[in-house]
Amino acid sequence: MGGDSNYRAVFRCIAGCSEEYPLDEVVYRCKKCGGLLEVYHDVDRLRELSPKKWKELFNSRVGTTKWPYGSGVWSKKEWVCPEVDNENIVSMFEGNTNLFWAKRFGAMIGMNDLWIKMCGNSHTGSFKDLGMTVLVSMVNEMIMRGKPIKAVACASTGDTSAALAAYCAYAGIPSIVFLPRNKISTAQLVQPMSNGSIVMSLDTDFDGCMRIVQEITKDNTIYLANSMNSLRIEGQKSISVEIVQQFDWEVPDVIIIPGGNLGNVSALGNGFDMMLQLGLITKKPRIVLAQAQNANPLYVAYRNGFKEFKPITPQKTLASAIQIGDPVSVIKAIKALQQFDGIVEQASEDELSNAAALADRTGMYSCPHTGVALAVLLKLVEKQVISKTDKTVVISTAHGLKFSEFKVGYHQGTLPDVKSNYANKPIELEANADRVREVLFNELQRRSTVAY
Repeated sequence: MGGDSNYRAVFRCIAGCSEEYPLDEVVYRCKKCGGLLEVYHDVDRLRELSPKKWKELFNSRVGTTKWPYGSGVWSKKEWVCPEVDNENIVSMFEGNTNLFWAKRFGAMIGMNDLWIKMCGNSHTGSFKDLGMTVLVSMVNEMIMRGKPIKAVACASTGDTSAALAAYCAYAGIPSIVFLPRNKISTAQLVQPMSNGSIVMSLDTDFDGCMRIVQEITKDNTIYLANSMNSLRIEGQKSISVEIVQQFDWEVPDVIIIPGGNLGNVSALGNGFDMMLQLGLITKKPRIVLAQAQNANPLYVAYRNGFKEFKPITPQKTLASAIQIGDPVSVIKAIKALQQFDGIVEQASEDELSNAAALADRTGMYSCPHTGVALAVLLKLVEKQVISKTDKTVVISTAHGLKFSEFKVGYHQGTLPDVKSNYANKPIELEANADRVREVLFNELQRRSTVAY
C-alpha cells in the first residue's frame, strides 16, 4: 500500500450495513445492499493531532510549492485521501480560490458581510477540479499498483467532463465523456475535445447519459468518475475547510450553493462535519441549496419535509449544469441539509438571469448557476429568512467565460422567459467626435439616475 501510513481511509456503505472496501477497489455501491458509499476516515487517529496543530499545519501549506501541498485540496491530504503516494498525485494546484467581498452587490440589498467563493478561478474553470484531482490521483495510484484500468469515464453537463479530461490528460490516462447533445455550452464542449477525450455526444439529457455511463463502467477496466464515486466528494469537501481558513477559522452564518446532481452540497456538509468532529470549529453554518425552477426535484422534496423524493424530467434551463432530474447523491444531500438546518429554494429563468446580470454590474462575471444561487439569496433576504447581518457566502461554481452564449443572449434580449432588466447593448455610431460626445453626455446623464 502507498500513501501516508499514519492515516487510513476506506469506502463505507451509508445505508446501514456498514460494509467497508479499500479505496483501491473498483466499487461504487455496496455489494451487500446496493447502498451508496462514502469515504470514512479514522477520526480517532486524526484526533491525535490537536485542533491548533491542524490549523497550523494547513496554514503553513498555503501558497507553498512543496509537492503536492500547495494545492488547496492536497494541503488537507490527511483529511482527503491519505492512501495516495505523493508521486502519484495528479494535481494542478487547484483550489485556493479567492473569497470575493461583494461590497457593492451586498450594499444593494443591505448586506455588509456578503462573500462570493470564486470556484471558477480554477484550472478548468469550475469547482469540479477539486474532486477530480482526488479521483484521478487514486486511479493513477491504482494503475501503479497493477490494477487493469484502461480509461476513466463520466456523464456530464459540461464541467465534470472538462475536469476529467484535463486531469487525465495531465496524467496520461485515457478519458471518455458522455454529453447530452446540444445541451451544453460551446466552451464546455470544446474543453474535453481539446484535452483529447473520447467525446460521446448522445441524443438524451444528463440523466440518460448517466444511465449509459453506469452501464459502460460495469466493465471494471473503465473507471466511473461521477459524483456517486465518493472520491470526488473528498476533494470537493476541501472547500469547506478552505472557506473557514480564509476567514481565520471563523465559521460563516450561511452558505448558499447551487445543486444539480447534489454531490456538491453533501461535500460541503462533509467538510464542516469533519471540522466539527476534530474540534477545529464549534459552530455550524446554515446551508442553502439553490435549484433552478425547471430542474427542482430536491426543492419539491423539501417542500414536503423530505418525506418523499421523486425524480422528475427536468425542463430546459439556462443553468445547464444543474439540469438534472434524478440526482445520484440525493440521499447524501438530504442528510447534509438536515444536519445543517438546511433550506432548499428555487429560481426561475428570469430570476437567475437578472440576478447574474445585476451582480455583473458590480464587478462579477457570473455563470448561470451562480445566478441561481444569487437569485435565491435575494429571495431569502427579502423574506427575512437570511438576516442582512449574517456573514453569508455564495459558492460561485464556474467561470462566466464558459457561458458566453448566456451573456450574449441576455444582453441581446433573446433568452426565452427572460426580461433583460439590465441589458447593456453597444451603442453603434458613425465615427464623428461631435456626435460621439453628444451621445456620451446623454448616456452618462441617464446612468447617473439609475443603479449601474
